[in-house]
Amino acid sequence: MGKIIKTLLALVVLLVFIGTFVFLWKKSQPQPEVYEEFIPEMGAISKSTIVTGKIEPRNEVSVKPQISGIITELLKEAGDQVQAGEVIAKVKVIPDMNQLSSAEARVRLARINVEQAKTDYDREKILYDKGLVSREEYEKSLQTYNQCAEEVNAAQDNLEVVRDGVSRSNASASSTLVRSTVSGLILDIPVKVGNSVILSNTFNDGTTIATVANMNDLIFRGNIDETEVGQLTTGMPMNITIGALQDLQFNANLEYISPKAVESNGANQFEIKAAVHMPGGNRIRSGYSANAEIVLASVTNVVTLPESAVMFEGDETYVWVIRGEGDEKHYERRPVKTGLSDGLKIEIKSGLSTKELVRGPKVVEE
Repeated sequence: MGKIIKTLLALVVLLVFIGTFVFLWKKSQPQPEVYEEFIPEMGAISKSTIVTGKIEPRNEVSVKPQISGIITELLKEAGDQVQAGEVIAKVKVIPDMNQLSSAEARVRLARINVEQAKTDYDREKILYDKGLVSREEYEKSLQTYNQCAEEVNAAQDNLEVVRDGVSRSNASASSTLVRSTVSGLILDIPVKVGNSVILSNTFNDGTTIATVANMNDLIFRGNIDETEVGQLTTGMPMNITIGALQDLQFNANLEYISPKAVESNGANQFEIKAAVHMPGGNRIRSGYSANAEIVLASVTNVVTLPESAVMFEGDETYVWVIRGEGDEKHYERRPVKTGLSDGLKIEIKSGLSTKELVRGPKVVEE
C-alpha cells in the first residue's frame, strides 16, 4: 500500500514538473504581432480651439456726482433697471470754505453796488423829469442799475450753489441729485449712505456712484494663443458655453482681434471679442465665465483615417497597406499626402483609397 502511494506522489510531482516546463516553454516563444486594421472612410474633419473668457456688457458706464459732498439717500440698488435721467442718489453739499467766503463777499459787494446804482438812478430820474439831463444819460443810469440788480441775483444763486448745491433758479436741474446718464441695469453701487464723494476733476477721477450697462448688448471677451490667432478672421461663428447655467449654449460672431499681444503665464496671447446672440428668456449676469469654441478649419467629403495609423518620419508621411490574407498577409509601405487633422482623424489627400486596408498600431495584450 505504501509503495502505491509513493508511486502516485511521484507521478503527481512529475506531471507538475512537465506542465510547468511546457508552460514556460510556450511563454518563451515569440508571439505573433497583432495590429489594428482600419478601412479609410469618406467623411468630414474640423479643427477647433477652445477659448476661455467671460461674458460682459459691451459698455459699462460709471455714474459720478457733479459736486462733492456726502450721500444722504440711495434711491436704487444693484439689479434695478434705470432710465437715463432717473435719480439714483442724493448728495448733501459740504461747501469749500474758501469758495463759500468768496461767494458771500460777492453777494455783499453786489448789494452795495446795487444800492449805489439805485441812488444814482433815482437822482438821474428826478433831473430827467425836470429836463435837466438828456435821455441818453437817464437810460445809461437805468442800465447800470438793472445790471447791478442782476449781479445781486447771480451772486445769490452762486452762494446757494456753493452752500447747498442748488439754487432757487435751477432747482429742477439740481446737481445734488445724481442721475443715470444711460438706460440699463445697475450692476453695482459701491457707495453707502454717509459716504463722502467727490466730483471728477483734473487730479481725480471722481467717486463712482453706480455702474450701469445695457445687458441686451453683450460680448464675449477672451484670449487666444499666438499659434492660433493667425487662423482667425472677423465674422467667424463661435459657440459659447456657460457652465454656471447648466451648460447653456448660444452663438456669437467674432468682431475684434487685438493687434497687440499680452504676455500671460509666459505665453503671448491676443485678446478677442465676439458679439453674443442671446437666446430669449435667459438672464445673463455680467462676468459669467464662458468657453468659446471656434472652428479654425474644416473639410467635407474627404478620405479620412485614424491619425494613429499614419507614420511620420522627417518630411515623409506613409502608411502600411495590408496585402494578402492568412499566412500570406504582409504589409506594403505607401507614401501618402495628408491634410487637415483634428487630433483623432486626419485627411488623406492622395495615396490611398477607401477600398484598401491599412495597418494601425500594435494591439497591446493586457
